[in-house]
Amino acid sequence: MLSCEAAGMGQSTSHQIHSDACRTEVPLAVVEEILLNLPAEHVVLNCRLVCQEWKELVDSASHWRERCRREGFELREASRIPNDWRLFYFLSKKRRNLLKNPRAEEKLNQWKLVETGGQGWKIEENFAPLPNDTNDKCFATSYGMCLKEQLIDLKKEGYSPAFMDQLQPDIKISDWYAPRWDCGSFYRIYVELLDRKKKPISKFEPDPVYFEQWNDQQWCQMTHVFKDYGPGVRFIRFTHGGQDTQYWAGWYGIRVINSGVEICPAAEK
Repeated sequence: MLSCEAAGMGQSTSHQIHSDACRTEVPLAVVEEILLNLPAEHVVLNCRLVCQEWKELVDSASHWRERCRREGFELREASRIPNDWRLFYFLSKKRRNLLKNPRAEEKLNQWKLVETGGQGWKIEENFAPLPNDTNDKCFATSYGMCLKEQLIDLKKEGYSPAFMDQLQPDIKISDWYAPRWDCGSFYRIYVELLDRKKKPISKFEPDPVYFEQWNDQQWCQMTHVFKDYGPGVRFIRFTHGGQDTQYWAGWYGIRVINSGVEICPAAEK
């Protein structure tokens, strides 16, 4: 099989390949099989520049449909076929958390403090690790309502209006919360899918979760998946927080950490 270097991994090599390809007239079916076994980023940035035939091959929908098939990125609904298979491939492959600073590593940066009741928000040492995690910090609330939020601009994150309207990919919400063992508290979350004018299209707002005093102080996870929410979603507003229920001075309210908002174009494996 052709090596990465021989397939256009460098600018000078690309020019050499251009002339070699013209001389040897390698069948395009063979070329495509080689390209499908190379990293997608290198194929786009380097191999695509070799010659016009390779460019057309790399730009074809069939090439990216085949990559999706081989790597298991399947459509959630057969009727929702993307206009841009390359975009579908990369957004499926590079699925990520769209919330900034979800683990309190930057203190309260990136978060808008909506309510700061009692003594407001505080960053504290984590009393117990989350399952399969070693995060050592968490956000702590006080004796008055504490809420913080982030507004996610989907277009700025790479999800175009056409992509969102056509595919309506699942939007997965997750959040971790826990009480102190010695004080009652409650947890609250609401997440909104917004249109271009920031008006709600869909909303997730479960009832608050209450904890009694002298509880087992365990981390709990809240999850939700938005499906079939219709066209027009341009922003996501994530808001969460809570407070203690005994009005003790300090930070005896609910703790939150490791929040997540993920766009999921492909079906879950």
